Formats: sequence, C-alpha cells, structure tokens
Amino acid sequence: MATSNDLLIKQRSFIEFLAAEGCSDANIHARMKTLYGEICITDYAVRKWVRIFKGEDPRETILRDRKLSGRPLSASVTAHREKVDCMIRANRRVKQKEIANAVGISKERVHHIVTTVLGYRKVFTRWVPR
Repeated sequence: MATSNDLLIKQRSFIEFLAAEGCSDANIHARMKTLYGEICITDYAVRKWVRIFKGEDPRETILRDRKLSGRPLSASVTAHREKVDCMIRANRRVKQKEIANAVGISKERVHHIVTTVLGYRKVFTRWVPR
C-alpha cells in the first residue's frame, strides 16, 4: 500500500503530465476525481500545481517536498547544560527564572534541561536528582 506522500507525488506527476498536454485545471481535477476518488487533492491544489508546472521548466520542478531544517534547539547545547548543572549544585534552592536570566535562555528550555536532560526534580523547594 502506498503512503500518503507517495500518493501526493503520483498526483503531482499526473498534474504535470496533463498540464504539459494543455488540459485545463477543471478538466485535470475532474479526471483526477475519476481516477483517485475520495483521496484526490482539492481543486485549489490542482490549480496551484498547474500554475507551478506551467510557469517553470518541467525538468526543474521538484515533485517532492523539500526537507526543512526547522528551528534549531541551540538552548540545549552542552555548555548550557553544564552551566545549569553547576548553578543547581551550588545552590539547590535556585529558581528556574534565575537560571534562565543567568544563562540567557528561556524558562521553558531551563525546565527541559533540568527535568528531562539532567533528571532533577523539586522536593521542598530544592532540586534533587531522581
């Protein structure tokens, strides 16, 4: 059974072929509806892909979605982990907000580093290892 990504690639290839033949957007979508049925992409998506394929050289068009790196988690680097660990060992009653201000990262990242990465938890306002 084909995955949804494979199905999208097949549908985009079908659109590219029919657009190269000069079929209209509505005709392409109608033919796709008969071929793919309920799992056919929307008419808006068909129009979008027809515009892309007619505006660019078909040999340069990429059918697969590009991999995007996303936002890097630079706050969880080893240097920050070591700073947070040293601050907790020096003062077990230190607050996450104080750590965040001293290290220069968000409170959410401090919480992630303290609880998940370093394995500390709060007991009577003190950080203790699990």
